[in-house]
Amino acid sequence: MRRLITLVLVLVLLPGVAYASDLDQLLQRGHDAAYSAEQIITCSTPEGVSDAVVRISQSGGDLRMSAQVSSDVEVTSGYGGWALSRAGSVISSTELVTSGEALTPRYVVDDGTAAAFLGRRATLYEMRDGDLLRAQLIFDNSTGALMRAVTYTGDGSVYCERRFISFNPARPLIPTSPINDADHPAQTESVGEMPDELAGFHRLDLYADEQGFVFGYYSDGFFSFAVFETPSLVVLPDATDALMGEHMYGRSFTPGLVTYAWETAGGAMALVGDLPPDMHQQVLEGLPAPVQRGWWGRLWRSLFG
Repeated sequence: MRRLITLVLVLVLLPGVAYASDLDQLLQRGHDAAYSAEQIITCSTPEGVSDAVVRISQSGGDLRMSAQVSSDVEVTSGYGGWALSRAGSVISSTELVTSGEALTPRYVVDDGTAAAFLGRRATLYEMRDGDLLRAQLIFDNSTGALMRAVTYTGDGSVYCERRFISFNPARPLIPTSPINDADHPAQTESVGEMPDELAGFHRLDLYADEQGFVFGYYSDGFFSFAVFETPSLVVLPDATDALMGEHMYGRSFTPGLVTYAWETAGGAMALVGDLPPDMHQQVLEGLPAPVQRGWWGRLWRSLFG
């Protein structure tokens, strides 16, 4: 039996992929910034308010989300890259890049207005998908750090706010883990259950390891998610049942992050991302549907995989 545990997302998951837009330039500058900060995350979810205060250190783009997919395997992703670690050490990492022609930008940002945040000069931008306001972003003028981000649902209500409550622009020292090239997951061209496009999100890369674990990374230029395909049952701690369309999923919210897990006809899947709730159903509908097994099937799979 595999367990998937989502950890706290320390900042907005911003892929910074090759979308030719002003938004991409802003996110890339934020990705390159070096600083230490304390941040509060507050999200209004269908299951109530989820919040946390976290400490952040960023240097050289080392800022990411994490998901543990078994007792010793963890995948971290963010800012257009991913790393796979086993038994506490990083065994492989890579930068995700798009292939083929440049993708059409989904989001447009305005020219920005002058603002102040934590006593520093900053610029406020609005990010829209057509007429729909999806985010308000405040970037520090001097360092480029994203100091405040408010994301919105499709009905205009606030989904999540992430804002710094302290900020130190000095470059922090972030330790790195050794890389063991002997155990390297292979990039694969076999898509399996991972389509090229899901509800406006593009698959940037796809990897598989020798144990049958497949990891796909998707982005629309701002929001992003990872899809995990595993040969055996995925269990979410503290999950609740969520009816999406005609199907039931296990779902768990943590500050800034949602995780879905379900069994399929061929195994099990999970999705981890920072999507606003109104995007969830359409994305899930593009993946294999859950299979509700009887008690004997559940017992058999829990014992024998």
